[in-house]
Amino acid sequence: QFVTIILRIFKFISNFYLYLRIKKYMKKLIPIFILITLFTVICKKSFSQKMQTPVLNHIAVYVNNLEVSTKFYESVVGLTQIAEPFKDGRHTWFTIGNTGQLHIISGAVKEIKREKNSHLCFSVKSIEKFITVLNRNSIKFENWKGEPNEVTLRVDGVKQIYFQDPDGYWIEINNDR
Repeated sequence: QFVTIILRIFKFISNFYLYLRIKKYMKKLIPIFILITLFTVICKKSFSQKMQTPVLNHIAVYVNNLEVSTKFYESVVGLTQIAEPFKDGRHTWFTIGNTGQLHIISGAVKEIKREKNSHLCFSVKSIEKFITVLNRNSIKFENWKGEPNEVTLRVDGVKQIYFQDPDGYWIEINNDR
């Protein structure tokens, strides 16, 4: 029994000694642990900031006649022109709400066939009022199926019409909010 007691005392002393050694190093390890934690948090935040969802800046449309296209997008579509930095007579910029800009750039070759699946889309409060603008400007419109002077009614209740700009780019107008 004496040996058992000595072994228990020895085990206690060695565990206590180990505890003291760890405690001694803990004072040094705590700042390192804090630095590693801070570094991890900063790196994670920096990475998540770099991986933000992209935001639309602009859409560029290459046109044959800048003057005709500028007039069309202002008077028919109803966009507001904004200053453009080039001042070279080849660009017109429009604001398209809070999300970005439409850049009209001259120099395109005429006679390019465009598909309706590739289109610009703008929302308005009233399709009926917009159709009045199209009719006043003698611009033909159609529904998605291609039926002249018809409006598409989507399953979610949104009304849509389609027409082409002077260069044949398709434009959708809808009343989506």
